[in-house]
Amino acid sequence: MFFSSSKLIWVVLKPGNLLMVIFLILASMLWMGKNSVNFFLYVLAFLLFIIALFPVGDFLLHPLEQRYLINPILPEQVDGIIVLSGAVGAKSTALTGQVQVNEQVDRELAFMKLARLYPNAKLLYTGGSSSLVHQEFKGADAGKKLLAEQGIDLDRVIFERESRNTAESAVLSKKLVQPSEGENWVLVTTAWHMPRSVGVFCKTGWSVIPYPVDYRTSRSGLWTIDFEFASHLVELEVAVKEWLGLLAYWATDRIPSLLPGRC
Repeated sequence: MFFSSSKLIWVVLKPGNLLMVIFLILASMLWMGKNSVNFFLYVLAFLLFIIALFPVGDFLLHPLEQRYLINPILPEQVDGIIVLSGAVGAKSTALTGQVQVNEQVDRELAFMKLARLYPNAKLLYTGGSSSLVHQEFKGADAGKKLLAEQGIDLDRVIFERESRNTAESAVLSKKLVQPSEGENWVLVTTAWHMPRSVGVFCKTGWSVIPYPVDYRTSRSGLWTIDFEFASHLVELEVAVKEWLGLLAYWATDRIPSLLPGRC
């Protein structure tokens, strides 16, 4: 129920969709002679101008990306490395027969780098499908194809392919791996997604070492002024979705705090 309802809520609250719906409602009211909506149209136009001019999404993403150290110093003994799926297109890879990656491919690159640096570490690739209608396309299956093509020994890798979201990834991965207390497990995922990811692993009692990658923001870039409505809207949607995810996970006791730190 949480899985399906959260998807529907996001469709409604997605900034681009929400702005369009508000505009259509106001335009319809104006067409019907409701001149009182003029003020709200001006407000909407002002908001669109702000989004076009300033990287609002970056302001929201930056504190998430700065929650953990960049390039953390890892312990000499690493028992396992975890990567969350999402960088390899599950459906497109399955349909084309070719590995199709997106802008989050830094996850896989870091995972493979660490796998070579720590040849004795166990490897875990976790992620199924978040789709409501296409559960047959699994992130772990697409990741398996990528790792095989890049020469990673698949006998080292445990693939968790049934999870539908980050919380399920943590729960199902722990059941598969059954890590021992005191083991050092490194978690690799996108920097802005790391707080929620660490939080769900901590909630299961699995203490992980965050290794954030795929950064979108910088302190100097926050003060850049340009006129890029489309790209700014994309960043805003990413940021709003992640903050809503944090809020929902915190409200449903899937993470220990709204902005989790280390376990």
